[in-house]
Amino acid sequence: MQCFGIGGFRPLGLATTLLLALTTSSMQASEGVILNGEPVAVGNGLARVVVTQDSSGIPISIAVALTGGALEGLPAPQPDQQVWLYLLPLPEGVSPTGYDHVLLDWNPAGHIPDGVYSVPHFDMHFYLISDAERQAVTFLGPDREQQLAPPDASLVPAGYIVPPESAVESMGVHGIDLAGHEFHGQPFTHAFIYGYHAGRLIFLEPMVSLDFLRSRPDVTMPVNTPARYSLSGYYPTQYRVGFDPLSDEYRIELLGLRHFNAEPRTAQH
Repeated sequence: MQCFGIGGFRPLGLATTLLLALTTSSMQASEGVILNGEPVAVGNGLARVVVTQDSSGIPISIAVALTGGALEGLPAPQPDQQVWLYLLPLPEGVSPTGYDHVLLDWNPAGHIPDGVYSVPHFDMHFYLISDAERQAVTFLGPDREQQLAPPDASLVPAGYIVPPESAVESMGVHGIDLAGHEFHGQPFTHAFIYGYHAGRLIFLEPMVSLDFLRSRPDVTMPVNTPARYSLSGYYPTQYRVGFDPLSDEYRIELLGLRHFNAEPRTAQH
């Protein structure tokens, strides 16, 4: 959940892009239209955003794909840097999904709360705002209380809490599921977080431990959803963490997408 600075945005060359395009074409007939975002170097491998659409442009899934090498050669924690960020753009030509970009965080020593998420893991922030807006998120100015304003209860899923102390600069305040197994004496493997700023829901965040990914899982979990959303878009009712041995690729995927039109709330009298 924490961040300190962006690094690692290294677009790949033409050969890699063409290879991804060929892969996309071969999968269109059976799985809909598959669009790949620009790949970015992570560890010894690559990360990218993959959007699968139906023939009318409706998104079926939105995923972060990591090649097998991305789990190797990752940065170790440094005295002046504990988190590495990788900005993953959405594919060009994708139909509107509501998401602007994905910010992939590598946390080699984990992050707060200590003893819960303090293991090596990835955070995948699916942002509903632009990267410029994200970078402008701050809780240090004279309007700090406004920036920390809690979201309306209708924006928070049942069982979640949004502690103000989870606020992170250039990110947001985190909504945490207290039913997660990591809060009940079990090791952290994966979790689903919601992110807020100034009372708005601005990102969705699957978190997955490195050890869990290395176990090559294939699990699909329900997403606990709020009653409404701040911004229009396609929101998941499930998320999947899986591994494809044929392509040697891991996927963290938003599934069961449902469209939501955000409407201003009217005052209650």
